[in-house]
Amino acid sequence: MQSDISDTKTKAGDPSPSHLPVNQIRTGCTGVHYEIFVRSFADSNGDGIGDLNGVTSKLDYLKDLGVSAIWLMPVSPSPTYHKYDVTDYYGIDPEYGTMDDFRRLIAEAHQRGIGVIIDLVLHHTSIHHPWFQEASKGPDNPYRQYYHWLRPDEIKRRKLATRDITADSGEKSPWHSVRGDTYRNRYAGAGEPPEKYYGMFWSGMPDLNFDHRPVREAVFNIARYWLNEIGVDGFRLDAARHLYREAEEPKNHEFWQEFGRVVESAKPNAYTVGEVWTRPERIAPYFRGLKANFNFDLQLMIAEIVKQEDDTEDLVEFLIYVHSTFSTVNPEFIDALLLSNHDQNRIGSVLKGNVTHLKVAANLLLTLSGLPYMYYGEEIGMLGMKPDEHIREPFLWDVRANDTQRTCWRRGKYSTSQTVRPLAQQQNDPDSLFNQYKRLIHYRNGHPILNNNLSRLLPSGIRQKGIVAFMRQNSASGPCVLIVHNLTGKPIDVVFSPGESWCRCIMFETVPGSSFTGDRVIVPGYGCVVVE
Repeated sequence: MQSDISDTKTKAGDPSPSHLPVNQIRTGCTGVHYEIFVRSFADSNGDGIGDLNGVTSKLDYLKDLGVSAIWLMPVSPSPTYHKYDVTDYYGIDPEYGTMDDFRRLIAEAHQRGIGVIIDLVLHHTSIHHPWFQEASKGPDNPYRQYYHWLRPDEIKRRKLATRDITADSGEKSPWHSVRGDTYRNRYAGAGEPPEKYYGMFWSGMPDLNFDHRPVREAVFNIARYWLNEIGVDGFRLDAARHLYREAEEPKNHEFWQEFGRVVESAKPNAYTVGEVWTRPERIAPYFRGLKANFNFDLQLMIAEIVKQEDDTEDLVEFLIYVHSTFSTVNPEFIDALLLSNHDQNRIGSVLKGNVTHLKVAANLLLTLSGLPYMYYGEEIGMLGMKPDEHIREPFLWDVRANDTQRTCWRRGKYSTSQTVRPLAQQQNDPDSLFNQYKRLIHYRNGHPILNNNLSRLLPSGIRQKGIVAFMRQNSASGPCVLIVHNLTGKPIDVVFSPGESWCRCIMFETVPGSSFTGDRVIVPGYGCVVVE
């Protein structure tokens, strides 16, 4: 006989609490984070370039969506559109506004219970940064040791001239010559070839030398400045694995431990998340200094099983192994989850614009154990494939004729009003991708287990084709919640194993039509249910 679940099940359109006080969300232990490329998000002054005041103007939208913190891609002065080559770590790029604009953004965000995390690019600077400009003047300059320099013959002797292309850098020849005749002439007078500097990403981004103590102290002071004087709530750390070469990776771990102590001393509970893409065993040591690290392998896995409409990757088993590996180093690790970001093809394009599949991916992202990250526009299904400019296209607030805040620094190739339904068209459609995200986030934010980003993943005894099922629990002796995902388009009669005998009712469904009986639950096609 079917249970009466009318008083317990949260239907697809029901609201739920969505925010915690900012002093709780800053730790990253709760909530959902939202990544913003400022240039493409919202234009406040009509110059076609997104800016900080544009972000501030959209904070009510972000609060309504339910996000607890925003991660801003670099906002400091830079000669490039993306700003990952910084020329002044203490400033705001004039294209984006002023420091007063940024302070106001933080204040307004905090009033709404939203934390602010910034991209901190410590691995390298711009060649136009004053440190590099000084270092380029010659080997006797006091800033010379801020970077890595070698003579061509030494590079050849040590077999360092080339490097293997990696997922995060296509640079084969990482040693670069300083531009300009003055530098070369100085060496010519000494009868020696000029030294080259190391830049693993490209010649415009010289790597900093973290063996040089003044470099460390300089970047620690930068972190203290943004935390204490400006008031940010934490950092996303770019290229965290590449401060040292792979052969010296333990030095990376040691640096981030020291950095973590500096951050914690400057602002207790400030949040840090690292960009570290490698095997779980090699990610784990980074949790000694960083509170979170992105799970890029999971990102690829989710896309694959959603496309296949079957758990061909054994997602839960993989995650349990990963989390067990992380916990041996730091039991309080935060697994940062994502579907795509500014460096990867957008999930919208990976799933070929299939809105139903995008909803399934959202279901997984927002119910798995860890801290979910959304890339701006993901909630409306924005599209984009590399090169990078095309995965960073303008946010579509409305159709072009009505969109006064759409940026136009570049014309959209993948995401246009013809290929993606703008936000304004999705907001009033209860079946839209946007409202699927909003319902999930609000339900998650109000749930004591789902909203605990430190809660742990447990295996379910359910083993059925087309199904992903798992449990989450806050503590070994606490209550569990069972989440069941149907990856297929047809309803599936999911039979509980003896380990799910505690299940009593459905508390939430993403697609209407689920039902519960004593030993099973029927999950509609492409639906997700939460059972307690």
